[in-house]
Parts: sequence; structure tokens; C-alpha cells
Amino acid sequence: MSVIVDFSLFPLDKGESLSPYVARSIKIIQESGLPYEFRAMGTSIEGDWAEVMAVVNRCVETMQQDCNRIVLNLKADFRKGPSGRLQRKVESVKEKL
Repeated sequence: MSVIVDFSLFPLDKGESLSPYVARSIKIIQESGLPYEFRAMGTSIEGDWAEVMAVVNRCVETMQQDCNRIVLNLKADFRKGPSGRLQRKVESVKEKL
């Protein structure tokens, strides 16, 4: 069973510009090798639950090193069948437009 996790993670105690903190998480996600899509308000990662949550956990642990208050928003979509849904879900909607 694969999962797509959509999440945002950011500190509350670092002012208005949070891009340096977000960039650290994106680097961790890139290094994981899992399929992902980064957007203005969050990132989606696809894989099996343990792999994806290990990546999210690394992002949280890294942010905890120098942030006193962190917000994590997370949604998960589990489905049996082949991977590759991260792209197919969007393509399916675009076909119908």
C-alpha cells in the first residue's frame, strides 16, 4: 500500500521569512530519493508509510535543533495498488478540464 503525505512544517519563532528553514526540509526530502512535489504552501511525498514518515521525522528533528516552536500540518492518502499516483492524480483532473 502506498501513501501520499502532504505536509507543511515551519517555525513560529523565526520571523516572517521562513525560506531558510523550509529549504532545509526540502533538502532532506530530495536526499530521500522519494517522489515529491514542492509547492508554495506544502510538499507532497509518495512512498510507503514507514519511508515517508521517516523523512517527515528527519525534517522535524532538524527544525527542532534551533527552533523553539514548530507547526506541522499533515494529510495522508493511503491506497492499494501501484505507486506513481503523485503525478497521475493531477493528470487525471487535467484531462477532465
